[in-house]
Amino acid sequence: MSEELPLHINIREPRWDQGTFQGRAKHFFMVTDPRNLLLSAATLEDARRVVENYRSGTVSPDLTEDQLWRAKYIYDSAFHPDTGEKMILIGRMSAQVPMNMTITGCMLTFYRTTPAVLFWQWVNQSFNAIVNYTNRSGDAPITVGQLGTAYISATTGAVVTALGLKSLTKHLPSIIGRYVPFAAVAAANCINIPLMRQRELKFGIPVTDEDGNRLGESKAAAQQAIAQVVVSRIGMAAPAMAIPPVIMNALEKRAFLKRYPWLNAPLQVGLVGFCLVFATPLCCALFPQKSSMRVSRLEPEVQALVREKNPHMEIVYFNKGL
Repeated sequence: MSEELPLHINIREPRWDQGTFQGRAKHFFMVTDPRNLLLSAATLEDARRVVENYRSGTVSPDLTEDQLWRAKYIYDSAFHPDTGEKMILIGRMSAQVPMNMTITGCMLTFYRTTPAVLFWQWVNQSFNAIVNYTNRSGDAPITVGQLGTAYISATTGAVVTALGLKSLTKHLPSIIGRYVPFAAVAAANCINIPLMRQRELKFGIPVTDEDGNRLGESKAAAQQAIAQVVVSRIGMAAPAMAIPPVIMNALEKRAFLKRYPWLNAPLQVGLVGFCLVFATPLCCALFPQKSSMRVSRLEPEVQALVREKNPHMEIVYFNKGL
């Protein structure tokens, strides 16, 4: 007869040590695995049931530790860590590689004409808006007005940056023009993410103790969380938008691509996909998901609230979002 699984396994935390970059990278390679998108609704609900039952102290007799961790990662890939809601399919982190490789590949391929720049920047920002909303931190609702403002501002910022740089680089070597989409994406991230999460900047995000007990809401924590996400997102895009242009610029000078010009887009998408398979989890791992901040850096009123509950507490924790 098999031994029942003990209840001391902390599945609220990732399986690997999140204090190290290697541990975070292993965690995000699991979370961003595109194969999670192919899981059926029944598989997702079964994973949710296993996780919620285990958290409440109910363990199936035949459940193994590996099965428990597998269920936890399936659950994490599809359900929001703060609200517990099932996330929009294309907004999940497991959709990042297939969606971004297609959109980024097309942005890098069709960058020469103004209509193409407008269209692909619009597609990219529409996708980013869905991702930012889906992976927001905390359980604060976002209004339709806030969503619309963030979406329009980021799309406008990306298009203005792309068209402005396109006109400036018109007389420069073609390789320079290939980097215009990256500059536009970086600018848009700096606009889109703070605007999409403006409610957090206004009202704060939940801060907790080490055991997850809620202590209050902090705007300072929200600022740190959003800054870290912006850096991660720009880092995520950098290899996929910096390496393929160099390769494609060299390939386009050869007879092969001149003979088969229709291969341009598939090659771009493939190169971008290869970069994103590694860049997405590695850049998500730049900062801990359960980020921390010294109590002394919180707003005075939040410090007072924390000190009231625990006078000796030095560090608080929060979910930075993705």
